[in-house]
Amino acid sequence: MGKNSHQAQGLRMLWGGFWSSRIIISANNLGVFDQLTEPRDAHAVALAIKADPRATEALLDALTALRLVKKQGGRYSNAPLSAKFLVSGTPHYQGDILRHADNLWQSWSQLDNVIKSGRPASKVAFDHNAFIMGMHNIASLIAPDVVKAIDVQGVEKVLDLGGGPGTYAMEMRRQGAAQVTHFDLPDTTTIAQKMVKQAGLDGIAFRSGDILRDQLGAGYDLVLLSQLIHAFSAEQTLAVFQKVCHALQPGGRIVVQEFPLNPSRTSPTQGALFSVNMLVNTPGGRCYPPQEIRSLLRQAGFVRATSTTVAGNSLTIAHRPLSRR
Repeated sequence: MGKNSHQAQGLRMLWGGFWSSRIIISANNLGVFDQLTEPRDAHAVALAIKADPRATEALLDALTALRLVKKQGGRYSNAPLSAKFLVSGTPHYQGDILRHADNLWQSWSQLDNVIKSGRPASKVAFDHNAFIMGMHNIASLIAPDVVKAIDVQGVEKVLDLGGGPGTYAMEMRRQGAAQVTHFDLPDTTTIAQKMVKQAGLDGIAFRSGDILRDQLGAGYDLVLLSQLIHAFSAEQTLAVFQKVCHALQPGGRIVVQEFPLNPSRTSPTQGALFSVNMLVNTPGGRCYPPQEIRSLLRQAGFVRATSTTVAGNSLTIAHRPLSRR
């Protein structure tokens, strides 16, 4: 293979990435992986998912090429990766975040206009439950390590700000926080309440509201903002940090978890791409390098800001001063 052909092939791998993505998303939407916990032929799968047999066979063969499915003697079954993450009801299920990816597919398809206008994509049909439960899919894999790094043992009063499905609120309670308050929009709070009830945990309270407009409460010893500020502009983030500073006890901690991003905002790739996701879906959101997060925290009145990496994410911790400066 010549140099030009090899380079062009690499380019095709980049622009053709949506083929694989769409195949996986559609298979998840159709419940294919739930049907492959035991070997089945394409006709049986097609009947189960109420789909065309020829189309189902093509889909299953493509999933096999992607190593998400195994094919033997004309029968298909889940590969280990799919069996672990894509079968409903399994402990590490990731199917909700794939359903949310289908939401994103619709808005990302407007990227040309977003770049031209500088405004987010126009509203599309949105599955809010898939979005929130998708956050649980992701957070459930890393929350134990993140909360361990924060160290909430014996902390009296915690606020999980923008707490989504309540994954971190529950984990902080499990690891020794005395009282955790979950704060999010009303529709999200309803989902979190259901999750907490299913987990059988006490010591978790709920407060509904808009982070930018409503009061957060007061007297907290620790406030966690996990994967929250990337939805806001720098000005909005500063305002949120200032509200958190007032809500904390003197000496209390703020913890900000975000995707890692270097100062040039060009790597790691996930952080740079996620900034485009926020461009598509919010008026002012983007990813923030830890250096910028620390700067905004200092502007908001915090001291002793430090950053580290935990479970592949950036974790920045700062303190409200013991006395007003």
